[in-house]
Amino acid sequence: MTSNTFDNSTTHTDSRSRRLIERWLEPTGVILNGNNPWDLQIHHPDFYSRVVRQGSLGLGESYMDHWWSCERIDQFIERVLLANLGERAHTRREKLLYRLQTSLTNLQSKTRAFMVGKQHYDFGNDLFEAMLDSTMCYSCGYWKEATTLHEAQVAKLDLAARKLQLEPDMRVLDIGCGWGSFAEHAARHYGVHVTGITISREQAELARKRCEGLDVEILLEDYRDLLGSFDRIVSIGMFEHVGQKNYQTYFDTVERLLTPDGLFVLHTIGSNNSTIGADPFINKYIFPNGVLPSVAQIITPTENKMVMEDWQNFGADYDRTLMAWLENIEAAWPSLPYDERTQRMFRYYLASCAGAFRARDLQLWQVVFSKSRPGRYDAPR
Repeated sequence: MTSNTFDNSTTHTDSRSRRLIERWLEPTGVILNGNNPWDLQIHHPDFYSRVVRQGSLGLGESYMDHWWSCERIDQFIERVLLANLGERAHTRREKLLYRLQTSLTNLQSKTRAFMVGKQHYDFGNDLFEAMLDSTMCYSCGYWKEATTLHEAQVAKLDLAARKLQLEPDMRVLDIGCGWGSFAEHAARHYGVHVTGITISREQAELARKRCEGLDVEILLEDYRDLLGSFDRIVSIGMFEHVGQKNYQTYFDTVERLLTPDGLFVLHTIGSNNSTIGADPFINKYIFPNGVLPSVAQIITPTENKMVMEDWQNFGADYDRTLMAWLENIEAAWPSLPYDERTQRMFRYYLASCAGAFRARDLQLWQVVFSKSRPGRYDAPR
């Protein structure tokens, strides 16, 4: 698609597609070329037919191509979702193709698992260092008492550590360790030995540097290949990449690796329903083959294997986290070696996800599991 920009004063063809979009937007309070920060400013006459044909993917890609702009994309998406228009973002063809693909193929098989690492997490450490805080946490912060992004991320790491009831010399496994944020925190402040695994070479390299001098081992490895025994297991922001065909294998692996008196903390984005689907824009540009689990999809594979000790939802905190990331990346962009289209891709991704969490269309859960250990468990908050 071209990125030609047309002046807002240009008279756009009052096409059937435009009338259809305007009818969809009526309950949202969003006005095409309106004056509110959540209103869309249309710069290309083919925007309407493109969105009608391609749904969410067309909306996101046309923003990357500068076919439209919006002062507050987060507020626009929030209004769309609160008006229950989320389903219109998925065209019939897209939903049919995705169902066929997920039924016939294991999109998160071991041979495909490293795709997300290569496409997104290997994008460039410089970009993520600019976007995130110094902990390099790429997951929801805990804003209960925090006033800054860094405070929220440290609070999140320590919340998980306290839920795990860490003690010195424990063997801890971090599934999807990212850039080593939890591994560094747990080893430095709790004196534990941490084995972290990731599917991203860029993440593994930086995580090893960050954890130098600590009792931390970082492996470039798939969770299904792990061997050993661990007193505690944590997984922060990785379960979204596991996929419904692998949930049973994932929990079987955790159960196999966890000692009888062990604890497991799962930190994941969650869906309000068990429908298997993915936003086509996020799937193509951000997290290929990602799937968000529901409550039922997390619990069912753990039946007769582990005990669910605690379930906490602080999804509203992801809105604030994403907006902080967006502010950071916008401020740093002039010094980064990426083009405007990439900037618009990240802006749309971060702002639209913030709107989704604000509308409570998405959740963020921390779930604690044990292996039938005796006694009472009281989760910190």
